[in-house]
Amino acid sequence: MSLHIGDEAPNFTANTTVGSIDFHEWIGDGWAILFSHPKDFTPVCTTELGYMAGLKPEFAKRNCKIIGLSNDSADDHLAWSKDIEETQGHAVNYPIIDGSDLKVAKLYDMLHPNASGPAKERTAADNATVRSVFVIGPDKKVKATLTYPMSTGRNFNEVLRLLDSIQLTAKHQVATPVNWNQGEDVIIVPAVSDEAAKQKFPEGWDAPKPYLRIVPQPD
Repeated sequence: MSLHIGDEAPNFTANTTVGSIDFHEWIGDGWAILFSHPKDFTPVCTTELGYMAGLKPEFAKRNCKIIGLSNDSADDHLAWSKDIEETQGHAVNYPIIDGSDLKVAKLYDMLHPNASGPAKERTAADNATVRSVFVIGPDKKVKATLTYPMSTGRNFNEVLRLLDSIQLTAKHQVATPVNWNQGEDVIIVPAVSDEAAKQKFPEGWDAPKPYLRIVPQPD
């Protein structure tokens, strides 16, 4: 199964470091970030999990929960968490899904459906494609995906910026331009006619081209 933006995020029940969860129930009526890791006790992922723990309050301000996945057991996750706190300065403060059965990785199209073998016998290279981020909305639809190689640490400040853009554009009929940051000018989407735009943006807009209508970020 290929998972695309706009698809419903597959639901699942799984054991985690905080007990069993039903994913959709756990998300509730807010947003969620699911980010995956090929293996516990791997160096790049150790830095990522620690950094996300430090960013958790910023995601919480945006009504967004965060949850990790690694293709090892919950017990291994808990042991790994001690290393993460020791080396990164942040204790893991969100659930990590027990991915030892590979179910969630396959469900989210991060592993070939025929992948198999005990978690302990699978190397990080065997699980190399399990390096993804999924942004999921309150409607349980996939809003964005990112996939990285094992050797490149993900930029979770960018994930936060991405979430800001998605939440803004879900509320207002605007899009965000290249390198946009919170508080900067945005673009009126083409689906909004000039007549409708006058109602939404009565103070007007700059239009270097008819299709490029720039306005201050709405509240």
